[in-house]
Amino acid sequence: MATALALRAAGHPAIILERYREARPAGNILNLWPPAIKALGLIGVDVEDLGAPCKSVFCNTSGKVRADVAIPDEVVRQYGGGFIGLLRPDLYRRMIAAIAPQTLHFNQEVVAVEDLGDEVVLTLKDGSSRKTPLLVGADGIDSMVRAHLWGESPKREHKLHIIGGYTFDPVASAERGKCIVAHSRTVQGAYTSIRSQGRDGLQWWVLGACDPHAPAPADLRPIARQLAADFGSPLLDLIAATPDAQMQRWIIRDRVPLKKWSKGRITLAGDAAHATSPYAAYGAGMSIGDGYFLAQLLADVALSDTQAVAHALERYDAMRIPHTTMQVQQAYVLGKLFHHAPAALRPLRDFVLDHTPLLQKQIGERSPGEIVAQLRAMGDGIRPLVA
Repeated sequence: MATALALRAAGHPAIILERYREARPAGNILNLWPPAIKALGLIGVDVEDLGAPCKSVFCNTSGKVRADVAIPDEVVRQYGGGFIGLLRPDLYRRMIAAIAPQTLHFNQEVVAVEDLGDEVVLTLKDGSSRKTPLLVGADGIDSMVRAHLWGESPKREHKLHIIGGYTFDPVASAERGKCIVAHSRTVQGAYTSIRSQGRDGLQWWVLGACDPHAPAPADLRPIARQLAADFGSPLLDLIAATPDAQMQRWIIRDRVPLKKWSKGRITLAGDAAHATSPYAAYGAGMSIGDGYFLAQLLADVALSDTQAVAHALERYDAMRIPHTTMQVQQAYVLGKLFHHAPAALRPLRDFVLDHTPLLQKQIGERSPGEIVAQLRAMGDGIRPLVA
């Protein structure tokens, strides 16, 4: 959706071929950093009161701060916070509302792709075909377009899972306006404020090791309580206050980052390009950024010009791949560091994290630096194509 909105802002009549029968707001908890908020606003999405501004800190179970995510005050003021807590269905509703009715085409499953040089031909499951001057594979971690371009590649198992949820009930022990991310020896436990359709609430998650091939648990609450045991309140209070219907579990998987996304008149965006662990807290934000920057690079390009399209896609790869690869790999390494370190090394790891600036340098300073750089690169908006 972000890519289609951005391309239309650039003057290109993009459409979405959606294999499902409807656009249904779905999902659970979500957080967005300022670049995604800026991009959404510039491509026509209503971001007013979309979520709750939060200040982010990483700490141990005793509350000792290991990293304070230092987003500049000017950025916080301009984009409503350093870290925005919201619900994924709310973002979907805002984006669907921004999309022109003729953009979304449902029950359109693409089963084959052929780049003819001057156009791309798509074969659909029903036997029909479509032609387009540009194909963006934004079709998720199991992307058919990625496989067509670069062959099949296995998913990378993190051997981790998340249980998360949200509540609008008052939980007195939880701090508002904060994103608190804490680690025990083997588990991450976190919570943030959220805003949803004018209501204030709180979201939470616990993350730990799992067997990704084991049967899914029937009841998430006792597992969430067990994972949260070392954290006490407010995490246990939040779990108790969350209805079953507002809890969800995810197995964490990604794919090894590609060195190239684009070929000819075809490219990738979102999870098709850079499926990542939630440890980056940036998967949705990077996907929105992909669409924005792709459209920015194509804003002055006539899509009939094969050479110009290829050059724009090369620039897109050069701009996005280093940034997204760093986020994906950092998320993968952090998952290993916090959840798969040998038991004998965990006390040493925690001593280093508690008594050195290691995490502050990586998460508290380097990540905000990337965020500021992304905001600057976005400029003031997408320049529409002039006929």
